[in-house]
Amino acid sequence: MKEEPILSNVHTNICRESEGLNYTLDRLHELVTKPVGEAGGVGVVIGPRATKKELDDLRRKLRADPTNFISQPVIKLSVAPTLIGRAVEPRHVDLRPFALTGDSTWVLPGGLTRVALKRGSLVVNSSQGGGSKDTWVLV
Repeated sequence: MKEEPILSNVHTNICRESEGLNYTLDRLHELVTKPVGEAGGVGVVIGPRATKKELDDLRRKLRADPTNFISQPVIKLSVAPTLIGRAVEPRHVDLRPFALTGDSTWVLPGGLTRVALKRGSLVVNSSQGGGSKDTWVLV
């Protein structure tokens, strides 16, 4: 069964391409910049929350090795009620579906909801201080 996606992918600037690099360098303070050779959220810089020094360091790294970076706009993540200690507080979350591929591909009814445990954080990656929540799909 062929279906068109109902959500667009996040626009990604490829810094190994001159247009993507120039766009990123001009807007470091507005973008999320990520190294492509890392995992677990290592080296991610959220421009609007970065210090001048962090942006200056990133600018040097980008110019030295642009092939190692991409940038994307900051996405407003959803929030969900999250038990923090004994209180329920809003925290940013994202949902990662599980897709299985063989002769065909299908998406399982459920997924992994990653949650930013620090108040106001956009970082949901578990190795950078995020956590997870149970995900229920009711049909």
